[in-house]
Order: sequence, then structure tokens, then C-alpha cells
Amino acid sequence: MTVSSTWGGRKRELDREADRVAYLNNLKLYSRLKPQHMQTTHHNFMADFSDSDRPRKKARLSDLTASTESPPKDEFNWSWPADLDPSTIKPISPPPLARHNKGKEKQQEQHTITQASPFQLTNIRDLPASANVDTVTLSDILGDPMIKEQWQFNFLLDIDFIMSHLDEDVRDTVQTKIIHGFHQPNNLSRVSLEAAAKKYPNVETMHIWLPAYGTHHSKMMILIRHDDTAQVVIHTANMISQDWTNLTQAVWRSPLLPLSRAEKETSEAPIGSGTRFKQELLNYLQGYKSKFRDPTRPLIDQLKQYDFSSVKAALVASVPGKQQIGMDITNSKQSLWGWPGLERVLKDIPPTTPASRAQINVQISSIGTLYQKWLNGFFDVLRTTSDKQPKHDSASVLVIFPTADEIRRSLDGYQSGSSIHMKLDSDVQKKQLSYMKPLLCTWAGDTNGDRNGVQQAGRRRAAPHIKTFIRFSDKDCNKINWTLVTSANLSKQAWGEMANKNREVSISSFEIGVLVCPQWLAGEGEKACMVPVFKKDNPDVTTISEAASKTIGVRMPYDLPLAPYTGNEVPWCAERPHDEPDWKGIMWQTYNPRM
Repeated sequence: MTVSSTWGGRKRELDREADRVAYLNNLKLYSRLKPQHMQTTHHNFMADFSDSDRPRKKARLSDLTASTESPPKDEFNWSWPADLDPSTIKPISPPPLARHNKGKEKQQEQHTITQASPFQLTNIRDLPASANVDTVTLSDILGDPMIKEQWQFNFLLDIDFIMSHLDEDVRDTVQTKIIHGFHQPNNLSRVSLEAAAKKYPNVETMHIWLPAYGTHHSKMMILIRHDDTAQVVIHTANMISQDWTNLTQAVWRSPLLPLSRAEKETSEAPIGSGTRFKQELLNYLQGYKSKFRDPTRPLIDQLKQYDFSSVKAALVASVPGKQQIGMDITNSKQSLWGWPGLERVLKDIPPTTPASRAQINVQISSIGTLYQKWLNGFFDVLRTTSDKQPKHDSASVLVIFPTADEIRRSLDGYQSGSSIHMKLDSDVQKKQLSYMKPLLCTWAGDTNGDRNGVQQAGRRRAAPHIKTFIRFSDKDCNKINWTLVTSANLSKQAWGEMANKNREVSISSFEIGVLVCPQWLAGEGEKACMVPVFKKDNPDVTTISEAASKTIGVRMPYDLPLAPYTGNEVPWCAERPHDEPDWKGIMWQTYNPRM
């Protein structure tokens, strides 16, 4: 045998070994590969994987998909099969220089999955693009030509405004149902809605009955699509231009829900599951039925056909009427509304830290006239966990509400104050302010200029119509135990009276919201945590928890840490005149209701 032939054989052997090592290095880019899959060496080995296991690049998504689906997972927690274990392969070149960085290599193998915020903020027209990263517009929600039917549940509605955001090619064909609470025949808002609906053959308005002092305050869209999917959208905005322009709002969108292949669900479902969410939503829609009307029956019959298993959240809603409480119905299909419903959900969520370290931020756009007894009772509901904890060791509660100066300096000036309410002038209201003042924190937190160490949400000048209730595991607000986005403000009409001697709770208004916690969003075998994120929906690397395999962001609408009211600051009161002009040069006389 010649030297050249010997060298040729050795060269081919080296080439094969180099190809083998390169192949192994490429495999390291993929995650969640099962050992039996990696025994395949055919060039088309990807075809052997299921859709859920198949590695994939980040695809360029449509606006709708990009904002409703989580980003691709990036896990590195699989093990090598014996015949492909790099440790068993002898290198054909000198050992890599990285051999001294074993600690760094081990750290890289323990990547944490990140998940975008379940809630999005709406786009603010008069803020720069840098403040509108990952935000959503109404056209993003309604502009898909695949929508064939929409149901709009809200307090204030502008039909022309709603229809203008549908895709122009299908605007005349999308069946549109408007559910409102203006049941008096001569109510100006009802007359205006019915007149506007006559311009569109595909629009139907339906009013529902309400008790005294009640409102149809829920803010929800349900979209039925041509591709045999449906979507539930729960948000905080009225369906009018002002609410989608320069006010801070939040939106929760379900994944696209496919038609269900399963038989009718009969078993009880755990709180936080899609099946339970579906049960609660259908029960809520049945609450619109009265002695003479059943306006939501066609929608209920449709939604029964869809699979909600991809939803990982709890529905927290209010339906007018009286309900009995006190019986053990935690696992029952019977729905509870108002604060009893919220309490039942919170009893299913374990605390992650001792209650004395926790902080609950209540951020609303209106505060009703409340006695201290009701307020203390409701705050105790917010403190509920799966563990019974002594009252002296309870979580602190802070209330975020804008001051008059913050409304004056907002993007829309005093005009934005027409959507934000707290009455201050009666004796009861003055007393209420005295016991709430120590709890109150400002919205923008910059009355005395910028503070050091503040994480900015980018919404200081966008007045809040959003409503959020967040339990932080620590007073530094680094970790979140649960988050609720809802239409409900801080009022008895929204959440219900405290129980009377017969254990009955009376509720006046329709409300709806979505509550999420990290446990429900964790996959099998995952330990999840939830963290606040600012000016975008995804967590930063610096916020990722070492103790969790998944870190979920919650988009913050306000800066942290909070800024308590100073001695001379008072809440915005729309019923009071304000002689100091806003930045537009306009003075505020008094609130003029639009109904």
C-alpha cells in the first residue's frame, strides 16, 4: 500500500469524524428532542418529529398572531443518547479553549423559558413608537377579514367607530350584535345607538335590564371566524374613539379557539383551566336572560361547540342580582359573581411568600362612595390565599388613582377626566378620603420630578382608564403572585355588597375580567414565576428567576416603585370645577354625563 493511499484513507476518516462532530454541534441548537429521534441520521430527520417537538425558527408572524401567541420556546433540558454523547467522542483536534469555562457552559444549558405578558396595553396615539412597543390597536383586533360575526358587550358604544375598524372588504357582511344596558326607551344613548344601527343592515342592537344604580359595564368582544375558530377579547375600554386614543387601557385575548372534538363536558374542571373558563363564560352569558328576553342564547349555543383548553386563566365577573354564599361550592359548576367569585378563585392560589411581605396594588379609574367597613371587607377578600393566614400578618394594600394635577398634565388634559371619578364633597365622601388617603398613590409619580431608581412604564401622560389588581410577592414588587385585569372599579355596584344576615350578596352591575397566575401558565414539569415588565411584553434577561424554569412577564401600566400622595395632593374629582387651565389652556367646569 502506498503512502498516498494510506493518507487518503486517513483523510476520509478525519473528514467523516469532522462531519460527525459538526452534526452534533448543530443538534445542540435544538431543544426538547427525544433520544429515539436523534438516532436518525438521514438528512431529512426533521420529518420524524411531531409538530410540538419539532425545532423551528422564529417565523414572521402577523400582527394578530404575534400578539396572541407566546414566543417560541427555547429550552435546553434534553439528554444525549449514548451513541451521540459528545463526551464519548475523542476530539481530532486540540481541546477547545472553552474547557476552562465549565461553569459558564453549565449555566448556558439551564436556560429559562420566557413568555410574553398575557395582557397587552393599547397603543397611545400621541406617544412615540418607543412607548408603544408590543401594544395593540383596535384594528389589530377587528381588522382581520376572517371575522364573520362579532358580539360587542360594553357601556359606551359608537357603532360607526366600531364598524370603521373592520376590514373594509367584509365590513358589510360581518354580523354585528351590540349588547348595551340602556333599557329605558327614551334614553338618549339608546336612541342614538338604534339610529346608528339603521345605517348598517348587518348590525343589531339589544338592550338588557338592569336594577337601580346598575350599569352594563362589562367590556368584551366575542369574535366568530370563517376558519371555524372563535376568540374571546376582554378589555377595559369603552367602544368610543377617546378610549382607544390617549387613555391607558389593557386587553386580554384568548388564543384562537378551534371547534371541539370532545363530547359535552360533564365533569368539574379546576379553576384556571380552559374548561372551567368556558363554564364560567357560558354561565355569565346566561345571566343576560330575563323573563322576556334571552339575547345571548344564539351566542351560547355557538360557543358550546368550541374547545377552550388552550385558555389558562380564570374568569372573574359580576351579574346583577342576589346570590347565596356560605356553602362549600368551591368545586361546583355553579358560578359565583362579584367578590365571592374573586374570593373563590384566590382560595385556589397559594402564596409564594409570607403575607407580611406581600403587597396588593389596586389600580382603578373610579372609586365609589364606600364606608370603611365595606372597604376593609373587600381588601380582606383581596388578601385571600389557599392558606389561612392570621389577620395581623396580612398583605398591605395600596390604591393607585390619579391626582388633579396628573389629569391636568395628561395628553388629553381635563377631557380625559370625564372617564375618571371619585366624589369628594359630601360628609361621607370627605370621611372616606380621610381613611383612604394613607393608601393612595399617584398614577404618574412625577409631581416633584423624576425619582431615582424608578422603572418607567411609559404611560405617565396617558390617563388611566385601565383597571388592574396585582398581588406582588414582595414589597419591592419584583415577583407577582396573581394579576387581574377587569372592567370593575372599586365600588359596591361592581363587586357587590358585603353579605347580609341571610348570607346574601347583592350586585347591581355587569362586569367582567380575567385573572392569571404563574402556576396555571406553567407546562408539565415546569416551575413558573411572574415578573413585572416595562415598555415591552417580554421579560428581560435580568428579571429571569434562577429558581423557575419559566418566567412570565406582566406588562405594567404604571411606574414602580409607587409614589404615595403628598400632604397637599388630592384625587381627581370630575364633579369639582378646576380653574387652573390644563396644558391646552382649557379650564374644567364640571362633569357632564353623556347619558
